[in-house]
Amino acid sequence: MHAELSDGYRCTTGVNLPTRLKKKFDMILSRERRMVKSVALHTIKPKPFSVWEVLIPIVFILGYMRSKEQREIFAQNLMFTKKMALEAAFEMLKKDRPKETVMRRIASETESLLSSIPNGVYSDAIRQQQIREVDLLIDHYCKLMRADGNDYAALVVNAYQTKTDYSDFQEKLMSAERMVTQAARETLGHQTDNEMAGRIETATEKIRRQEVETIYSTHSRD
Repeated sequence: MHAELSDGYRCTTGVNLPTRLKKKFDMILSRERRMVKSVALHTIKPKPFSVWEVLIPIVFILGYMRSKEQREIFAQNLMFTKKMALEAAFEMLKKDRPKETVMRRIASETESLLSSIPNGVYSDAIRQQQIREVDLLIDHYCKLMRADGNDYAALVVNAYQTKTDYSDFQEKLMSAERMVTQAARETLGHQTDNEMAGRIETATEKIRRQEVETIYSTHSRD
């Protein structure tokens, strides 16, 4: 089963403003990176330090770096669909390309990835759910990049007129992400770290809800 596409849909401002568009792209990308790093910090807890790590500085430093590296890899994995969707939305705006065109490219790229990863850890079931998530995110990012604003919060408030509107989108996104996680559970079977999956979902929901409250309590529409 393939993801449903909005055939012919174009995300365009009607005006070629590459500099402003890139600025918005960077603002959204920075926010997504902050978000996944925050989820990583809430999800991957550092192990207690041993007496040797306390007494021998180099051991402490190396242990900290391993923990930091683990979180960075974790964050990069969470960014996979977000970055893919944001780059696609940027391409649609900058080059005035229809959504169906970028979705075909994404389908092709993820299909190539599917065949390149061994041991069946990346299945077509996961891929199809990721495509659905990307489809949803592209519309969201297009909406943000078409809005006015000098920071991420302003883009959100001008793209989503009410807190309810933005919260509704967040619920749809979390639902799409849960479907990806479920596909991964079914693919990995007994290898699934269900505790970790639960921590990711809980942390993500908490951080996003806090963000919604912060944005709409401190900003009003321009």
